[in-house]
Amino acid sequence: MEQIKYILYARKSSEDKDRQIQSIENQVKILKELALSLGLSIAEVLTESKSAKAPNNRPVFESMVQKIENGEANGILCWKIDRLTRNPVDEGTIKYMLQRKIIKSIRTYEREYTPEDNVLMIGFESGMANQYIIDLSKNTRRGLKNKADNGWRPSPAPIGYKNNMLEHTIEKDEERFPLVRKMWDLLLSGAYKPPQITKIANDEFGLRTIQHRHCGNSKIARSAVYALFNNTFYCGKFEYPKGSGNWYKGKHEPIVTEEEFERCQIILGNKSKPKASVHDFAFTGLIKCGHCGCSITAEEKTKRIKSLGENKKYTYYRCTRRKRDVPCTDKAIRLDELERQIMEELKTISLPKNCAELMLKVLKEQNTKEQESKNSEYEVWNKNYRVTQNKIDNLTDMRINGLIDDGEFINKKEVFLKELGQSKIRIDGITERSSNWIDLIDKGFNFASNVYDAFVNGSTQMKRDILVTLGSDFVFMDGKLHIELQDWLKPMQEFNSCISSNIVENKKEKVLRLEPEKNVMNTDGKPCFDSISPIGLRG
Repeated sequence: MEQIKYILYARKSSEDKDRQIQSIENQVKILKELALSLGLSIAEVLTESKSAKAPNNRPVFESMVQKIENGEANGILCWKIDRLTRNPVDEGTIKYMLQRKIIKSIRTYEREYTPEDNVLMIGFESGMANQYIIDLSKNTRRGLKNKADNGWRPSPAPIGYKNNMLEHTIEKDEERFPLVRKMWDLLLSGAYKPPQITKIANDEFGLRTIQHRHCGNSKIARSAVYALFNNTFYCGKFEYPKGSGNWYKGKHEPIVTEEEFERCQIILGNKSKPKASVHDFAFTGLIKCGHCGCSITAEEKTKRIKSLGENKKYTYYRCTRRKRDVPCTDKAIRLDELERQIMEELKTISLPKNCAELMLKVLKEQNTKEQESKNSEYEVWNKNYRVTQNKIDNLTDMRINGLIDDGEFINKKEVFLKELGQSKIRIDGITERSSNWIDLIDKGFNFASNVYDAFVNGSTQMKRDILVTLGSDFVFMDGKLHIELQDWLKPMQEFNSCISSNIVENKKEKVLRLEPEKNVMNTDGKPCFDSISPIGLRG
């Protein structure tokens, strides 16, 4: 009897990954044991991780066919027929080689196929494998469509969210969700562009992608930030399949509203015609017209100065007047006048450096005194926390020893856990207030003492950043820019006003003077703040 040389062929579909019924390693191991028990001769072992649902997709399979055609082997050893073929083209190749007796035996774990057998059986099994692929594709598409109908996008969650593999839903990523919201806030402010936001997110927020098995935990790319700001998923909508025009309302928690998303698209220029101008205007997109509510835009005009014999460029800010049905008579304002008004507003919150340093010194000393009471409060809540934790430990011991039943254990544990949570909140609050508030005041005073010079000497972007920091609502009306100061700056303005009033009242002939008259009772300058320190503390 002719000795048959077998090629052991093991395949695992690439899309099956680790969920394949038998991995390649297991297939090879079991088939070698089968060959040993039956006395089969294995000429070569070939493996690959490729799908067989389409022809001409498996180079190792094609190499095996060529080796058999060349006479290097005349048998195939495989786990099942569907490891060889799942499509009509490859099925026809194997059946034809079997009928021509080029392949003398196809041995699987369950049975053997020879040229003398009726090809109906191998055709039937191959046809079942091919039909399985067709049905699987239909069922998968139907399942994904049903998932989309239920409000869950059938795809990996974007950054800020994560896939719940048990519930088959998408939930917010507690670590990254607030950071992604901050990125949207930066864009909505109008002061930052995507490249700047990318740098802030990576370097200041410390944003990193989710760690997967072979990738992740890396900085977010600039292209990913652009894709993020164009992704409707963040406002609660998604299209499935992509490009089909079928839109769904997602059940996930949106990061931004639809109105905020539309505003971002306008800021990015996605819904406006390309502009030929390449001017870099500092305050466009920030200011609204007080008459009609339209945006204030900027334009550059050239004027001929006859006396100098040269052209001079001027920048004007004016209302866009996009609302045709709302009359607007507001006139344009020159850039130098607009900046002068902003500088006047900055003066109201600006503090001399020596004033800021002295006030901060007073506040730090007062904080030291208040720290004693905070420490006492901390000890009380910390003691409560330890006592409650001991109660939970004792309760657990009682349950283990059978002194109480499950119902009593659960009820009392819920009460203790609630008390434990309240103590933890109070402890964290005291710790945070103690460690952060002086740093925040320090930054506020630093801003107030340097902002005026920074605006005067700063770049276009610096001036824009300062205006955004200064207020949240900018309205231009009748040639005047009205600024609604940020809440944290209002006490600074009041504090500065009190200092100016005291100085004007006491020394009308002098400009701002911080140091009081030196005498025995007043050597460090602090008493001059006695009447106004509550304002600084309130800020």
